[in-house]
Amino acid sequence: MSKDHSLTLLGLNVRRFRESNNFTQEALAERCELDSTYISGIERGVRNPSLLSLIRLAKGLNSTVSALCEGVE
Repeated sequence: MSKDHSLTLLGLNVRRFRESNNFTQEALAERCELDSTYISGIERGVRNPSLLSLIRLAKGLNSTVSALCEGVE
């Protein structure tokens, strides 16, 4: 899969929020009811998460979708 700059920026934001919450990818995946390989793909910028997945991630990270998408163009 090719990387898109917007997905890379989103992935960096997700990783930053995850690390600031001291979550492993596995712990975040469990909180969001997503697969840890899916979280990894998002953080690497190779997955394009749906809106529903972004909502789950935001809730799991005690954040908002807009915060996760900050700086993503």
